Order: sequence, then C-alpha cells, then structure tokens
Amino acid sequence: MLSEFDLIHHYFTRAPAADDRIALGIGDDCALLQPKPGTRLAISTDMLVEGRHFLAGADAEALGHKSLAVNLSDLAAMGASPIGFTLALSLPAADPDWLAGFSKGLLALADLHGCSLIGGDTTRGPRNICITVFGELPAGAGLRRDAAVAGDDVWVSGALGDARLALAVSLGEIPAGEIDAGLLALATRRLDRPTPQVALGIALRGIAHAAIDLSDGFAGDLQHVLERSGCGATIDVDALPCGPALTAQPNARRHAWTLAGGDDYELCFTAPSDLRAAVIAAGLAAGADVTRVGSIDAASGLRLQDRDGNPLAIAPVSFDHFLST
Repeated sequence: MLSEFDLIHHYFTRAPAADDRIALGIGDDCALLQPKPGTRLAISTDMLVEGRHFLAGADAEALGHKSLAVNLSDLAAMGASPIGFTLALSLPAADPDWLAGFSKGLLALADLHGCSLIGGDTTRGPRNICITVFGELPAGAGLRRDAAVAGDDVWVSGALGDARLALAVSLGEIPAGEIDAGLLALATRRLDRPTPQVALGIALRGIAHAAIDLSDGFAGDLQHVLERSGCGATIDVDALPCGPALTAQPNARRHAWTLAGGDDYELCFTAPSDLRAAVIAAGLAAGADVTRVGSIDAASGLRLQDRDGNPLAIAPVSFDHFLST
C-alpha cells in the first residue's frame, strides 16, 4: 500500500526544472519563485470535484490534462506566461492505475507549456483536485476584465458548443446515435481535453483591451467583462463560431450552446476596431482561429441579434455552482 509520501515521490516528483524563475520546488515547506525584473506574478486557483465537475469513473489521464488546462486557460486570459503550479489532491484510495494515468495527463500538459509542479498536498477523502497556477507578465500588460472600451470589437477564439454537446450525450440528454461517431469523438475530446489558449493570450498583449476565458458559457462570461468595465455589448449570435459537431444540430440548439454551453476554455476578448489586422495576425502567430462576433457599447446590457441585425429574444443561462443543478 502506498503511503502519502510514496505517492508523491513515485507519481509527482521530478528532477528540478531548469528555470531560473523557480528557486526551490517540491521538497520543502514552501516553493520559492523569482519572477524576472519588471514582471508581475499572475496567480489563479481552480477546484474540480467529482460529481460536480467530472463524473465518477472519468478517464484519469484526461482528467489530469483537464485539471491543469482549466488553470492555464486563466493565465491565457490574463496574457501571462506559465511558471509553475501546485496540486492539492484528495483521493478515496491510493490507486496506482488511477495515479499513473492522472499524473501522465497532468505532467504531459505541464511539459508542453513549461509549467513545473512545484508543491502541493495529498490526503484521503472524496476525489477533489485543486490546482494553483503561477505565471508572469510584463508590468501593466495584463488583459483585465475591467478594460473594455465602447467601440471595441468583441472577439472569440476557436469554436464553441461542442463540449456542451458531448456532455449532453454523456448525461443522456441526446442519444449518442443521433450524432455522427467521428464528430462525437471530436466533441468528447473538446470536453475532456480542452486546449488552453496560452500562446494567443501572450500574442494579444498590447493589442487587446480586456479578456476572459470561456468556462461557464460565452454570454455569462462576457457579462463579467461588461459589468467590470461599465459598458454593454451587441452580439451577432449567428457569428459565434460553432464546433463541427454542434454545426449539424438544430438552430435553436446551436444558439443556446454557443451562447451558454460552458467548458469551451476559449478566449473572449475586446480590441480596438482599428487593430483588426493585428488581432488576426496574433491569431495566426498563435495558431488560433479568431472570430469577430460583436461590439462593445456605451449603453449597459447585452443585446443579441441575428446576422441581419434582428433582435433575438434569447435568455442564455450560464453555469453557476450554486444556482445550476
């Protein structure tokens, strides 16, 4: 049987990272970070709870990937470069097969982004994964939620809605047989293994005004930007980029799940209209598709319309941990 320290040593301890920003990693009471001169630390924490954020029996390797991806997505929304992360892990038992898969998915994504595991904690209890991620960015370069300006364009990266479609199938809301098998596999990967848009966030420094990552649904997440910035927006719902699996669905479902599907982990950002070419160039440099979907208005509120400018009477409801079932 694995002890707590055997578990940490066997699955999560690695050679020290060759990164001068990490003065001390795993093995002491605290990690020590040394950001580069002229930079600021960006710090974010996310918790994933079994039965709330993922189903019992979820693939361990995919869960390891997603646990870190949702945190890296927060760094992306701030325009920060990853440094390292801590992992607090509560488990009902020290299952070697589960731990091998989880650590493989977690550390593979960490290596891809140069983000080292620098500490954490383990305990016995209900399965619960809590990660705190650390990044850095030049002072004054953060893509904050409170920086949108009337006249800005509203942009979205990637495509929306396929993760919600995959979740609907897994919950039995839609029969799997109604979805093309290949498209469903792509949608399931979007749900289980989201791609954090870190390179795009960095490329948008000095171009975008405000940004947020899309975790709970486009409409609700954009509303956070509007409230913090004291402005409103007009959105062309038909312009919202739709995932390939969701594209084949009825129009009402496409609207509902691009607006409020959740689990997309793309970026929504605003930028001056005279910098459209720079935004497109940033997307190309980062290998990310970017789509202009609306504009920021001086008048408060979120206005939804179709491609012809006709108002849409849609009341999108994004995910809320205490209001959603």
